[in-house]
Amino acid sequence: VQETGGVMVHPNQEPAVIAGQGTIALEVLEQAPEVNAVVAPVGGGGMIAGIAIAIKALRPDVKVFAAEPRNADDCYQSKVRGELTPNPHPPDTIADAVKTSIGPNTWPIIRDLVDDVLTVSEEEIKRATRLVWERMKLLIEPTAGVGVAAVLSEQFQAVPRDVENVCIVLCGGNVDLNSLTWLTDLPG
Repeated sequence: VQETGGVMVHPNQEPAVIAGQGTIALEVLEQAPEVNAVVAPVGGGGMIAGIAIAIKALRPDVKVFAAEPRNADDCYQSKVRGELTPNPHPPDTIADAVKTSIGPNTWPIIRDLVDDVLTVSEEEIKRATRLVWERMKLLIEPTAGVGVAAVLSEQFQAVPRDVENVCIVLCGGNVDLNSLTWLTDLPG
């Protein structure tokens, strides 16, 4: 940055980036006004924080759920403990875009506006990703599969029954087709 005179813009802690991510919620509410829950993957927290700010400002009745791998569950641990709790070690997950921990700018927003954090196993992520590929014909990366896995999980089945119009944010299509050996390891 010093050599080029550029400006460092943090990918998930910069307030303008968080606000920009909130436009996802605006599109959801415009295109599907009947939605009463939004589920999105969480890594550094910029996207879920932006979504939560916009949703709760416009439709406080809509539930906002963060979804993350159990192997990278800093957001879940932070919500349970009531304080920012980074991952103690580099997470090992197929959902590589959510390996980063939430940070000091996103944590207070998540703490106050995200209704719950759902965690899923690596196997659930793989199955959900494959399901989207096969049934929806969308080439998503496993990080996007985290949200789908969360909605299909037993944990989500415990959500109150009035949550019936659910939007899952499918973010990311960074897929290296040559690295998909895990796909052939899954049964039928």
